[in-house]
Amino acid sequence: MLTIGQLAAYAGVTVRAVRAVRAVRHYHQIGLLPEPERDASGYRRYGATAVVSLIKIRALANAGVPLSRIGQMLEADGPAFAEAVQRIDRQLRDEIERLETSREQVARLAAGDSLALPPEVTSYLDRLREIGASKRMVESERDGWILVAARWPDVIPGVIAGKHAQLDDPQLVRLYRVLSEILESDAADDSRLEEAADIMAGLDALTVESDPRSQRMLDLLRARGWTGWNRTERLARPPG
Repeated sequence: MLTIGQLAAYAGVTVRAVRAVRAVRHYHQIGLLPEPERDASGYRRYGATAVVSLIKIRALANAGVPLSRIGQMLEADGPAFAEAVQRIDRQLRDEIERLETSREQVARLAAGDSLALPPEVTSYLDRLREIGASKRMVESERDGWILVAARWPDVIPGVIAGKHAQLDDPQLVRLYRVLSEILESDAADDSRLEEAADIMAGLDALTVESDPRSQRMLDLLRARGWTGWNRTERLARPPG
């Protein structure tokens, strides 16, 4: 026979003896664990049945089962108990999935761009940095892609493939560098604007040629009142 302290320690209620005893007493108070009679010395003595019951209580409690429901489970017959355990298992799997998703989101927080963007876009933004695009230019692209990714996520892989293909063109690389220089300049009348305009004049054609689906994206943007490609701007009202 075991004392209350021995019972708690044997069942692994907690590593601290005082808290262990308090937990067992709490189970007595709420009716989860029957309270035995005291012996001649005034001590409560617990047998194997109490140990088994306490282990079950702790296992269910650690699995997230409210104490108010544990009593019903302990009194349930075999099939009912098995069904309840399966339900708990499903809840635990859902919780694990939620926690894993939360961990991924936390990891993405540390990754900056990837918080609101799919990996295809973050890879593309990294490539812009590699070709010499300025921080402001990359941030401008990022903001536009956040809009696109939120509204039309399914088109991202195809469009980004086309954007990567475009970056193989030296003229487009030059455009990003020129625009970056312009953004970093305080000059009101910058001669580099003409060079940028000449390159941008053929940008839409280059986009559509690289991937025909890009035209669909441009049409979708314009139909919803947006114009531009690398940095979308709101029209006064949608065309048509």
